[in-house]
Amino acid sequence: MDAAAKSNYDFQKIIAVVGFSLMAIKFVAYYLTGSMAILTDALESIVNVVAAFVGLYALYLSAQPPDRSHPFGHGKIENVSATIEGTMILIAGALIIYESILSFFNPGEIRQLDIGLVIVALAAGVNYAVGKAAIRKGKKTRSPALVASGKHLCSDTYSSIGIILGLLVVYAALAMGYDAAWLDSSIAIVFGVIIGYTGLKVIRESIDDSMDKNDEELMADLANLLNEYRHDDWIDVYRLRMIKYGHGLFVDLHLILPQDMTVTHTYEEETQLAEAIKWKFGETVDISITPAPCNELMCRYCNRNCFNRNEDFQHYLVWTVEMLMTPEMHTPPRLITIDDSLKTKD
Repeated sequence: MDAAAKSNYDFQKIIAVVGFSLMAIKFVAYYLTGSMAILTDALESIVNVVAAFVGLYALYLSAQPPDRSHPFGHGKIENVSATIEGTMILIAGALIIYESILSFFNPGEIRQLDIGLVIVALAAGVNYAVGKAAIRKGKKTRSPALVASGKHLCSDTYSSIGIILGLLVVYAALAMGYDAAWLDSSIAIVFGVIIGYTGLKVIRESIDDSMDKNDEELMADLANLLNEYRHDDWIDVYRLRMIKYGHGLFVDLHLILPQDMTVTHTYEEETQLAEAIKWKFGETVDISITPAPCNELMCRYCNRNCFNRNEDFQHYLVWTVEMLMTPEMHTPPRLITIDDSLKTKD
């Protein structure tokens, strides 16, 4: 298990322990208050705990090294974990709506709401801090499972804040002698819908990752790297593909080099390009570089002194994400001129 994978796995342990502790605290708050809105928060915490342990197993499996059956490693299990977690969030939202509708028509007694509000507020603060830390760490190490866990915790926090605001209204209404039990159930229904929508978003993002959707931010980072650290002999780069495997990354590209370059020199250029990419994205990056010789139309983009030059050097190519993803090299248009002597005369 490499350092990044172990760090993700250890952080997921923290999420699991925090999630279980907060779930217990929220059920205590529900027992004290009888509030359906607080029960909504507690039920979502069950999903948090189960999802945390699913993510923990996914991160453990993702950290296993490649083998004969899985030559690219086991990182894709993190996408499966994120899909499972999103599905559980969606189911939790549906159950919350169902229970809230039943409670709307048969409201129970609400009591000790002040204590319940304090407990839920403290739990929300802890959830938010851990969730944001998980998202930052997951993005830094490119871990879909850790990002999904962090987003889940943050969505739990946002729903908790809404529940707290709604229960403050209920608390004020009860203090003035009004029957506000219906409002408690209404708040739970609203946030059940919000929770379900969050689950759908997590599922959609995990499906995109499973289908190897381009990460525009990573592509832009690589384009900036190539432009900043380019060698004079790197004439063109095209057919770039980047695939995420959990916290790992696979980079495939074609590199145009001068046609008179020796095999040894070509290998050196490939190695230095690979080292630059690993410096930027980490040692877990798997890189495949296909070198190809230039042609006479590329002279304007190459400043190398060689016997094959047909045209003066004009400028180096400036690569953008769109250019790097093109399937062919960026050959300038071929100009065709017609000798005046060959033109027909009237």
